[in-house]
Amino acid sequence: MALAQRLRLLPVLVVVLAAVAGPCTGAGAGAGRVDLWPMPASVSRGRQNLYLSRDLKLSAAGSNYSDGRGILKEAFQRMVAVVELDHVVNGSYQGLPVLAGVNVAVRSPDDKLNFGVDESYKLTVPATGNPLYAQIEAQTVFGALHALETFSQLCSYDFNARLIELRSAPWTILDRPRFPYRGLLIDTSRHYLPVPIIKSVIDSMTFSKLNVLHWHIVDEQSFPLEIPSYPKLWNGAYSYSEKYTMDDAIDIVQYAEKRGVNVLAEIDVPGHALSWGIGYPSLWPSATCKEPLDVSSDFTFQVIDGILSEFSKVFKFKFVHLGGDEVDTNCWTITPRIKTWLIQHGMNESDAYRYFVLRAQKIAVSHGYEEETFNNFGDKLDRKTVVHNWLGSGVAEKVVAAGLRCIVSNQDKWYLDHLDATWEGFYMNEPLTNISNPEQQRLVLGGEVCMWGEHIDASDIQQTIWPRAAAAAERLWTPFDKLAKNTRSVTARLARFRCLLNLRGVAAAPLAGYGRSAPSEPGSCLQQ
Repeated sequence: MALAQRLRLLPVLVVVLAAVAGPCTGAGAGAGRVDLWPMPASVSRGRQNLYLSRDLKLSAAGSNYSDGRGILKEAFQRMVAVVELDHVVNGSYQGLPVLAGVNVAVRSPDDKLNFGVDESYKLTVPATGNPLYAQIEAQTVFGALHALETFSQLCSYDFNARLIELRSAPWTILDRPRFPYRGLLIDTSRHYLPVPIIKSVIDSMTFSKLNVLHWHIVDEQSFPLEIPSYPKLWNGAYSYSEKYTMDDAIDIVQYAEKRGVNVLAEIDVPGHALSWGIGYPSLWPSATCKEPLDVSSDFTFQVIDGILSEFSKVFKFKFVHLGGDEVDTNCWTITPRIKTWLIQHGMNESDAYRYFVLRAQKIAVSHGYEEETFNNFGDKLDRKTVVHNWLGSGVAEKVVAAGLRCIVSNQDKWYLDHLDATWEGFYMNEPLTNISNPEQQRLVLGGEVCMWGEHIDASDIQQTIWPRAAAAAERLWTPFDKLAKNTRSVTARLARFRCLLNLRGVAAAPLAGYGRSAPSEPGSCLQQ
């Protein structure tokens, strides 16, 4: 997206949060309030406090899942780590009810992270029994991962007892996502993001149950990813160190998949591709007019085919994103040989643009992908295409009316680089606005918040993403009738979740003010 369209710098606005009471403790801490984020579909609780055993056990009685890849075991270990938060747990359990462990029963033996995989779960925490075990039931291991995250939010460190406390047992939580696609875009072309930073973003996504990392890998500014079949594309990287090998990409994909997050790879063609020509100048229309890619050259499409062939070995998600937005076709008409080609083929600029997008789409389909695009060429698009709506309101309803699937990311509400876009706007942005037909509603796969990278890098990406992305995450996860109609009613709960992110090492910014704002004065994170 063009910088002028995406970035509006305004003075910092200080907003006073609604009154927030109580410490940043477990989900039952607020009087009468369930402090879980995102809010589950169904929750009931009691009044009993439990204490987690120092040797909390993971068991799998009644499970059909062998956990051969260690997905569940590692998730359980991570859950314990974010609950303990490096505190010393050395209090006495004398006379206290102790939760001995968590039993996880997964019905499916399969752990392939297909799009639309069943992510539902049931979590119960009893108040009585000997020994006491929490129980997780899920169709797939990925539902179990969400259950462990919810369980972690029930727990907190008791500074008086020096133990991990779980308040308000017994708990019964039934939960499933509202939409199958709940995404976050990161941009590694405008600024390089080191692999550990990308992994930290993936970890933070799991805390609010986002499940698609849209990796906008390359753009006109840089081409950081190795493409073995066309190695000179790497010449478009910013520097010798700001690169990703294919092994890095495999590592990122596998890291994400073990956390229930798919990685959607993107190359943005035919515009946004100037960096391609640094290694292969023949991809440019000319040495003085370098964008969009040369529509008249078969070599252009050979390179796209090579890239997508390499992608198919690494990025196993069923979708690939080919961009297709903001194409200035002027270079095609002022370059004599391309102008001659257009005339020979009976095309004007718009025809050539459509030709390029549809030919690239056919290449993607040939590699087993279903394509996402920022464009909508109506009945010309393959019916498996997913249209990614970034423009604004009114687009999604037209897309689904045409029978195509849609993902919502309207820039006025869900662009994180719009620092003046408040969390309240993120929360209230409804993907199904003006879409009342049930069949058309099912064509809206979900939505995605976009962290475009012109003005973020490793130093500030997390505080620009969070907590605003979490507001959208609840919109995409929680049943519509459970969503707040007024953001004031969720302010205290989101403030607690923001504090929880900080406790877990995620640099989430205060709720008050615009995106990425610093605290306005000393005080509790719950009141900022």
